[in-house]
Amino acid sequence: MPVTRSTGLLALGGIVVAALLTVIGHLEVNDDLSPWALTISDFAVSDRGGVIDVAMVVLALATAVLLLGLRRTAPPRPRAGTAELLLGAWVAGLLLAAVVPTNEPGTAMTTEAYLHRYASVVAFLALPVSGWLLARRPALAPAARTLRTLVLLSLALAAAMIWSAYPGDRMLIGLAERLLILTEVAVLATVAVVQTKQARVDHAVVVPHKRRLTA
Repeated sequence: MPVTRSTGLLALGGIVVAALLTVIGHLEVNDDLSPWALTISDFAVSDRGGVIDVAMVVLALATAVLLLGLRRTAPPRPRAGTAELLLGAWVAGLLLAAVVPTNEPGTAMTTEAYLHRYASVVAFLALPVSGWLLARRPALAPAARTLRTLVLLSLALAAAMIWSAYPGDRMLIGLAERLLILTEVAVLATVAVVQTKQARVDHAVVVPHKRRLTA
């Protein structure tokens, strides 16, 4: 199986598993927690080390697989491009947010909670910028319009979440965050789908045989 097709299928599988684990995590938490008013991190900290934390790790690993496929299809260069570096920042932000918990809802912010928050902010901003840059690549041309649409939508939702977190007094911050994550995961899924449709073509070099001259 071609490398890019393999990475696309593995990444899609990881994205689906992460989504299922996140749904399960929401169903397992205390019924008093509201998904409209509380973030996914608030749900995760109530079940520390539970399936939501695992879902974040799985999503990060799925993105790492996508990175492998992107490196295979990118033009030859000595170092990773900006899009790959930003995806790497998304992966690092997800992993750090999974390992370092936020504070319990209603409690004072701790150093760990601030680290979790800023890791999440870096991840949420790095992915859409990476998606915009990836839309310029010839290998992703079939999905360029979809990627740009998702990126613009995610940036609008990120702005809504920032407004909610500060002047909006956290109004519907949980809804804004979940819609933001949905659109950003859709960016990853779009890239993965394109990778599943790609096939690496090996160009064979044909060397003509010389005729043997006989006397």
